[in-house]
Order: sequence, then C-alpha cells, then structure tokens
Amino acid sequence: MKYDFNQIEKKWQEYWAKNQTFKAENHSDKPKYYVLDMFPYPSGAGLHVGHPLGYIASDIYARYKRHQGFNVLHPQGYDSFGLPAEQYAIQTGQHPAITTETNIATYRRQLDQIGFSFDWSREVRTSDPSYYKWTQWIFIQLFNSWYNNEAEKAEDISELINIFEAEGNANVNAVCDDAVETFTAEEWKAFSSKEQQEILLQYRLTYLAETEVNWCPALGTVLANDEIVNGVSERGGHPVVRKKMTQWSMRISAYAERLLQGLNTIDWTDSLKESQRNWIGKSVGAAVTFNVKNHDEVIEVFTTRPDTIFGVSFMTLAPEHDLVSKITTPEQKAEVEAYIEATAKRSERERMADVKTITGAFTGAYAEHPFTKEPIPVWIGDYVLAGYGTGAVMSVPCGDQRDYDFAKHFNIEIPNIFEGADISEEAFADKEKTIIANSDFLNGLNYKKATKRVIFELEQLGQGIGKTNYRLRDAVFSRQRYWGEPFPVYYVDGMPQMIDAAHLPIQLPEVEKYLPTETGEPPLGNATVWAWNTETNKVVSNELIDHKTIFPLELNTMPGWAGSSWYFNRYMDANNTEAFASQEALNYWKDVDLYIGGSEHATGHLLYARFWQKFLFDKGVVPVDEFAKKLINQGMILGTSAFVYRVEGENKFLSKGLIEGQKVQPIHADVAFVNASDELDIEAFKNWREEFKDAEFVLEDGVYKVGREVEKMSKSKYNVVNPDQICIDYGADSLRLYEMFLGPLEQYKPWNTAGITGVHGFLKKLWKLYVDDNGLKVTDSEPSKDSLKTLHKTIKKVQEDIENFSFNTSVSTFMIAVNELTAQKCTSKAVLEQLLVLISPYAPHIAEELWSQLGYNESISTAAFPKFDESHLVESSKNYPISFNGKMRFTLELPLDMSKEDIEKTVLAHEKTQEQLQGRTPKKVIVVPGKIVNIVG
Repeated sequence: MKYDFNQIEKKWQEYWAKNQTFKAENHSDKPKYYVLDMFPYPSGAGLHVGHPLGYIASDIYARYKRHQGFNVLHPQGYDSFGLPAEQYAIQTGQHPAITTETNIATYRRQLDQIGFSFDWSREVRTSDPSYYKWTQWIFIQLFNSWYNNEAEKAEDISELINIFEAEGNANVNAVCDDAVETFTAEEWKAFSSKEQQEILLQYRLTYLAETEVNWCPALGTVLANDEIVNGVSERGGHPVVRKKMTQWSMRISAYAERLLQGLNTIDWTDSLKESQRNWIGKSVGAAVTFNVKNHDEVIEVFTTRPDTIFGVSFMTLAPEHDLVSKITTPEQKAEVEAYIEATAKRSERERMADVKTITGAFTGAYAEHPFTKEPIPVWIGDYVLAGYGTGAVMSVPCGDQRDYDFAKHFNIEIPNIFEGADISEEAFADKEKTIIANSDFLNGLNYKKATKRVIFELEQLGQGIGKTNYRLRDAVFSRQRYWGEPFPVYYVDGMPQMIDAAHLPIQLPEVEKYLPTETGEPPLGNATVWAWNTETNKVVSNELIDHKTIFPLELNTMPGWAGSSWYFNRYMDANNTEAFASQEALNYWKDVDLYIGGSEHATGHLLYARFWQKFLFDKGVVPVDEFAKKLINQGMILGTSAFVYRVEGENKFLSKGLIEGQKVQPIHADVAFVNASDELDIEAFKNWREEFKDAEFVLEDGVYKVGREVEKMSKSKYNVVNPDQICIDYGADSLRLYEMFLGPLEQYKPWNTAGITGVHGFLKKLWKLYVDDNGLKVTDSEPSKDSLKTLHKTIKKVQEDIENFSFNTSVSTFMIAVNELTAQKCTSKAVLEQLLVLISPYAPHIAEELWSQLGYNESISTAAFPKFDESHLVESSKNYPISFNGKMRFTLELPLDMSKEDIEKTVLAHEKTQEQLQGRTPKKVIVVPGKIVNIVG
C-alpha cells in the first residue's frame, strides 16, 4: 500500500467537518482549555507559507490538550473590516462585503487544507452585523460610564449625575478632561440639557473632542501611529499631516495604572510586557505652572526632574499647542506660522526618531520663573509633542541633551546647576550623582531631597503639585472610512445621542462611492438613507431630517481595533442572539489559556483588548479582568528573494557572477521564475513585465544566475511561497512538520522549499513502519525491550517539548524514533499505536489513517496521551568493552548487577577471550563494574 497523502488528507478533512470532531461544548466534566490565534485579516492574496506558523503551533497544543483529557476550545474567525477592501472598492466600485466574502472563502479553503482542529461552529467575522451589533453595544456601555478614581473602576454615568444633583462636582475624583469647571448642585440643575450633556462628555469613557490626528488626504482618513512608516501611510506610501479634528476618543488613560499592574499577573513574554510598560510610560514628578508675562495665560508642564527648576533657561511648546496662537507676538507671527505648517507634514513617530535635525521658532513671549520671577523665552520646537504630557516642557539644557542641543543651536543660555559637573560638551543627566548648585534653597541637596523640597515650595506658592503622569494618551476612535462598524449615534442639536440597544445593529448603508464627499465629509456622507427616526426607531432617508423626530447619524466609523478588542469573549458563545455571551459560557471558559500571535500587536490590539476587558469586568459583564493568561509571540518565516541586476541607464541585465565592479541596480524577480540552481527563466521574466520585454541578458556559462537574499516574505518582494502548491506536492502533514522543524517557534527563520523533502521522506518511512505492499503489518506481538525504550524516551521528550513549546526538537525526536523502530523491525501494536498518538498533533492526517487501519472507529483525537514509564529507560545490562593490554577487541553485554568476580569468570570463559589468549594465563584482570574489563597478559 502506497502512502497517498492527497487522498488521505482529503478523506480526514471531510471526516472532521462532517462529524464536527473539534466542536467544543460550553459545559463538560472535563477541565477547560482555551487555545486562541490572533484572527487573520482576509486579504486578496490569501495565505503564504509564513502565515500558518502560529496556527500550526497552536493546533499542536490544542490537539495535545485534547489527548490529555481537556475540553478544548480552539476557534477561528476573521478580522474582516479594514482599509484594503475599502481601497479595492474605491478602485473597482465593488462593494467591500463582496471582496471580503471572496477573500474569506480563499482563506477558509487554505486553512481547511492544512488540517487545523478549529471549531468552525463558532466562527466570527467582525464585519457581520450579528457580531458588530455587540461592538456597538460595548460602545454604548462606554459612553454611559465614567471612571471613579475612589473606587478604581468604571461606574454608570447615572451615578455621576446623582452626585452632580446632590453636591455638584467639587468633590468628584474622576478621570476627566483637564479643563472641567467646578459647579454646585444648584448650578447643575440650572444648566440647560445641552450644557449638562457637554459637561458629561468631559467625564464619559468614550467622548467627542477636538484632537490632533494623523490625517492622510490621499486615503481620506485618520491613521493610527502604527499605520505610518517614515512619515507616510503604510498602505500606499501617501503623505500624512497632523490636523485637528472632532473625533470620538476612548479614555484608555483611565486604566493606565491598572494596565501596568495587570502585567504582573499574566504569563506574557518579557519583551512584550516591556513594550507595553514603555507605551504606558509611567513617570513620577511634578506638575508646574509658569505664568506668561503680560498675559492671563499659564503654561502647564509636567517634569520628572523638578529638582532642576533653577536650570530652566527657556520653555518649549509643541507647535500644535493651543497657547501658541494666543501668545505669539505680531513680530514673530509669520515665522511661527510657517514653522507650524512645516511641522504638520511630519508624523509624531518621525519627530521622535529624528534627534539630529534641530528646528524651532521663538514666539516672542516670555514666561515667568515661579521662584526667581525672571523672564524665560518661550519657543516652539517639533521635538515636543502635543500628545505627550502637557505639550510643553521647561527646558533645562544643562540636564537634558535635546534641550542642550536646542540651546546650542539657537544660542540660548545654558546655566549650570550641578555641582562638579562639566557641561562644556554635553548635558549632565545622571540624576543619581546629582548635587544641586546655583539653585537658592536647593543648594547642596541630592536629587531625591531636592525633588521633595521643590514640590513642597511649589505647593506653597500654588504653582505646582507632586504628580504621577502617564505617556499613554486617550485613543482616537473615529475613522473617516466606509468599511468599518457604524457608530450607534445620532445627533440632536449637535450633541451625540445613543440609539437604544434594542434597535441594534445599526447596519452600514449603501453608498454610491466609497470616497469622502466633495465637501470633505467621510464616505458615509454619500449615503442617502442615513438618518434616525426616534419615533419608529429606524434608519430613514436624509431628506426627512426635521430636527424634531428625525436626526443625522454619525458619519465616521469605528477603527479596526474595535472588533478585535473583544472577539475572544464572543467565541465563548458565538451564536448567542440575546447577549454579548451568556454568563454561563463566560463563567465556564473565563479567559484564554494560550494566545499565539505576532509581537507587532504589543501596543495596539493587545493594549486596547486589555483595556476593554478591564472595563467589561468593571461593569460585571466578564468574570476576569485579563483576557489571556499566557501569550506567545511566534517569529516570522522569511522568504528567499531573487534579484536580477540591471546595468544603470541601460535595459541590460548582468548575471550575478558578472556584476563585480559594475554599476548595477538590483531588481526583485518573482521566485517562481527561478529554479533550485538559481537559474532564471529569462522568457518568463521578459513576459512578466512589459518594460523588460526587449531587455538584453548577459549570461555566465550559458545561464542567467540570480542573486539571493533573505527578507520578509511579502508580495511586494515577489518571494511568496503558496501553501496550496506545497500541500499538493508534499501534503499538509509535511508542511506542518517542516514549519515546526525550521527552528524555535519565536525565532525568525528562512524558508527553503527544497528542505521539505526531508520531512516528507520521514512520513514515508513512518508509513512503511505500519504498512507494506501486502497491507498492515502491525501485530499483537510482545514489544522488545529496545522498542519500549525507544517509545518511552520519545514520550518523555515529546511531552517536555510540547509543554515548553519547543516543537522543532520534537520533529527530530520522531525521526530518531522511527529510524530506531525500523532498525528493530518493530511490528508491535503496543508500541506503534502509542507512537501514532504522539505524532498526531503534528501530522494528524497520516495519524488518523493509520489509527483507523489499526481497527479504531473513533478519531485519534479522542485517544489518551501516552504515559511515560521510567522503568523502560533504566538500564539492566551493560555492553562492556573487553580490552587486551589496553586495546579493545570485542564487546560483551552483561547484567549491571553482576559481581566483579562473576564478570571476570564470564569474560575469561568467553570463546573470543580464549582466542586472544591462545592458552596463555593473563597476569591480571582489571574489572571496573559498569565500565570496562582489561586483560593484561
């Protein structure tokens, strides 16, 4: 019987689907285990071989836990809202839903082909109205909540209103906007409805505010920082500018400390935790107020070094700071405005990274030092960000290098306030070695004592307080896109109103085109049926808007991270139409036991998801406040790109060996045109791109050799390997084993298709261990001691490897085991059926087929994981080297518990010893039990 992997894999994939083999129940006597992958965005290109890496690892672990007797939840779905489908819709006019559906069909076919043990009955799609109904519901809960600092949790907005009605807001300790004015209960009651709503927006956990955003005119939308690379949009490479817009925001900053502390309770990688800690950016220092001379305005700064306050020689504001337009003098206005316009073209990330370019402009205004009352010039500089701290810094050039460089560049005074420090070449920033000088009442104090004293003095003046600050900014939640979750919001008199949850979902309307309107409104501004009737609770035509019962709906949509911030909870009860998920399901599954995904989501998805989970916990919706106990970041499979070399200024290509000393431009060639010997199919390459049709190719030894380089696997680099062809040529089990065999899960590793033949050969050898030309050759014979030893050392190693996520070394262990069992001519069912269970998480199709041939009717996934028995590894005998005058002549296996005397007698009586001695009597026999026998003769 031949190993027909294509037929075997098709058969078992159909069996799993028909029998719903991997369907999890929401109640079971078994312990639960929840294994989750970060769900994919279904792009038009489908999967390449790099994508399944994490899925294979999680699938191995999910299958292993089933063998161990767990009720395993291993779901999959699609993060199906997003910009690529919208961009395609803009180009072609095709509705993003159609594009998305087509892409999902491709992904599903590819995922099924690789044999994952997903519970597809729980599939979610973030673009499905039955799913985003609950994303809208969560948004409403956030809108109707505020953060009570006293209780350290989110509470219902009605409780805040009760406080306002009873005593005003003077004693409310809440996370809120900075500029909230104090009012009494009587004043609150006297406010108009609109005024009350405006005040409440300053406290709500999701709120409307004018915010600095990254605006991409070409894409017509706001972009998150991680969607911008080198100052341009990641998608399309379009320019991005900073712009003020009224946006929905999420008050994630309320959860900064809890997000920080929660990291201590979860088993996530240290590097990922550190990324989140840095992003949250907790710092302890002081808030200081500087009065602006000849103005009623004040400059608020936060500093972690209040001890250096006497070293302030200028102030620097972010160019976008609200005060800039108010305090700039007429003489400086033109220069300042030109500088602001230039800065708007640079992203925050670009400004933070560029430490070499020093730019700025003087406002003409001066602040007043809180203690000396001396005037301090106020500058603007793009190294200060509006979104960080207060958007203003007290610049101490002797103690901060960027301030030092700025002062040197603009010839600003650099007073030295550090005893014994040389600041002639650079700033002195070692706070632990700081002794303050030239600072009035701080002279002679170290950093800690000076900090304490200056905060006390500032508080006495009413110009500062000790404060803990966080770098974490509130998250902008609006996108000027069509293909996203609609907000459940309509507007009355310009104020946002929530649509009652009973009328959700509010579904995306049809639009004629997916671009912003001619007046610059988001694409939903093109919808003709996009108004809310408060009497019928239905979406109606815009022409009916009358501001009495029919009102305009929100034109923005939610960002991509909205749906991905809670999807792990929906999987617990994915088909529930009455609730987010039932309490029974939530209490049973609780949280994700193992989460696998890319480290690139450290400060985006994973931070937002933790924020929403903590909020939902506060509201009593979910039972735990961290959604994933353990998280592993898989590395990346890299592609081996191919390069051709065009002579500069000519349509001529030189083979790789001929380029030395030549001026050539390397150009990516599709790896599909290159064979295993790095030879280019010139005709295929010429036909690929019109510009190369008439190119000249200079060959070496009659062929054109390409250059090779390992890079990220990507369509743009033409180095993508399609898993479909791998599965056709070698089978899904070979693909699964090879991806694990490439190296440790968390590392980056290059793909080389030629290497897959090794694991494919192993699977053929495994097949032959069970089956020959006459069929199954497994017997009920007693296993040999050697076969049991091979089996149990394999059980021990594979279990350790899986528990440690060292899947690559398991594959090596399987190869060794199959080689040993083949050499032992093992046919014992007692050994071979246990070996199949060990291999089945890695190569499930071949394992299922051989399992059924062994006579089992149930899937191998129901079999118990083999138990390791140490007794089979305990050596009972020793293969002694028998030496004559120090030279080994033969070996002899003897029991380990044999006495020294008996070893000597047995060796001397052996026929090979008699041959060596030829009748001579040895002078002595040296016996070291358990090691050697040496006959000196």
